[in-house]
Amino acid sequence: MAEFFRRYGIGLGGAIILVTLFWVVMMVVLPQVQMVNFSFKPDLLPAEVGGPKDVYTFSNYRTLWDNTIHRAIFFKTIWASALVTFCTLVTCYPIAFYLAQVARGQRAAAMVLMLVIPFWINEILRTFAWYIILSYSGPLNMLLLALGLIDEPIRYLNGNAGVIVGMVYAYILFMVFPLYNSLESLDRNQIEAARDLGASWPRIHWRIVIPHAKPGIATGCIMTFMLAAGSYAVPAILGSSSSRWFTEIIYNWFFQGGDWNQGAAYAIVLLLLCIVFILGMLRVFRVSLGDIAK
Repeated sequence: MAEFFRRYGIGLGGAIILVTLFWVVMMVVLPQVQMVNFSFKPDLLPAEVGGPKDVYTFSNYRTLWDNTIHRAIFFKTIWASALVTFCTLVTCYPIAFYLAQVARGQRAAAMVLMLVIPFWINEILRTFAWYIILSYSGPLNMLLLALGLIDEPIRYLNGNAGVIVGMVYAYILFMVFPLYNSLESLDRNQIEAARDLGASWPRIHWRIVIPHAKPGIATGCIMTFMLAAGSYAVPAILGSSSSRWFTEIIYNWFFQGGDWNQGAAYAIVLLLLCIVFILGMLRVFRVSLGDIAK
């Protein structure tokens, strides 16, 4: 703190701290406190607020456990988000390694631009682009039919496949850049020494590269899982009635059912799930929040 004030001065440093505290309290703390308060209150008519029925209760949370359909969608969202995270990691690891350890100069810059430029377009538009690609009569099915790889078009949008593909694409940058940030600091001489000693590439990655990239892997997995679990647009556009996401249930409680208290309870359950996942990732990769912050 002393270094912070020495660098920016008491006036500017104090202003930065006050603005930051105001933003955190108003945009993060107070909305979450209000959501927690809503989640423990029943859905009442305006005339009943403050009356004998206006008491704290766990009934909104019990609804999730008693409703077998919502409970099944909740657990499906968990494993599907984990699958999205795994697929994104598998997809992004080679890209990040190539950028950090192989590509140089203009080649690296061109590859970064190829990754970033598509994300200048709104997420909704990019998701609709995938809707067109994966549709029954879309370009993907037409290409596969032309190559003779399939006999009839495949309905990608009838299950979870389209949602998972769309999410992997939507959150690819949130995995690539944390991995790149970790892999860039890896000393290339360690890889060369392992190659000189006869180590294979799979063994080099398992024993040298991946352990060094653990903070980046943990950060990327946390960000991707939280974004996937909390996504609404992608499953709403690319999903079907058989591939509903838990966020769609929350949305329905808030804006279609008009029951903000029930929606708040579901949202808090999803938030707690994300916190548990973060703690699990920190434990699995044996890293701390300080390591991730780097």
